[in-house]
Amino acid sequence: MTNSSSSKKYGPGQPEESGPTLKLQRIKMSKPDEAEKKNLNKKLKDVEISIPIVYGNVAFWLGKKASEYQSHKWTVYVRGATNEDLGVVIKRAVFQLHSSFNNPTRAVESPPFELSESGWGEFEIAITLYFHADVCDKPLNLYHHLKLYPEDESGSMSTKKPVVVESYDEIVFPEPSDSFLARVQNHPAVTLPRLPVGFTLPPPVPIEDTSKRKRGDTKDHPLAQWFMNFSEADELLQLAAARQQVQAHIAKLKRQISLIDGQQQQLRSTSDQ
Repeated sequence: MTNSSSSKKYGPGQPEESGPTLKLQRIKMSKPDEAEKKNLNKKLKDVEISIPIVYGNVAFWLGKKASEYQSHKWTVYVRGATNEDLGVVIKRAVFQLHSSFNNPTRAVESPPFELSESGWGEFEIAITLYFHADVCDKPLNLYHHLKLYPEDESGSMSTKKPVVVESYDEIVFPEPSDSFLARVQNHPAVTLPRLPVGFTLPPPVPIEDTSKRKRGDTKDHPLAQWFMNFSEADELLQLAAARQQVQAHIAKLKRQISLIDGQQQQLRSTSDQ
């Protein structure tokens, strides 16, 4: 597997990159506003749902006989960190390619969320994720710099060994709706942190079409052998999620203590009168 750096680019002003780095990042979606709370189901306070994702590209050099302007075939994608189906959370992914491509705005309406093209130049791809109605009404924007060429520009390119660049992130949904939690609580693509003391999970929603879920995963993907393994990153992010959950529980206890203190002060004021 080869991690690449930029060699050929479309357009001016593209940022220089020294190669991909593993991003242990938690993208926390904003809490639902008041209007959304009224329109959707009951929101679960002090609960978070997290979705580990990987986005990036795999690029193959087509060899010396390839056209100068069609030197590489590449695939850009968003996948589950363990190659599970993300369709349970993501409704649609929109990839914004360079303006030189025909139909540069490409919408993928079902998993796997990916597209393949050919070309010679590297450029930034904007990826917008849209979620199901009970998940979040705000889209998430990601940015990936398409890599085609090896980091070591003096080295020879191979038609058998692709350039692979991936980033690992975790999308965190605070205060999820009870319907969202019931729908995904048993899904392997979803990470549920330790729940607050006394919290009872809603009844799980049965998965009706298991064949559909299987078609949406990337475990048997033709490029799966080139995908990076992010198991260690997943463990680190699970620790971070547990830490945030503890902090949320502490904040809840502080609010309860503050409420009790306020009630005691009111009782003292009443007794003094």
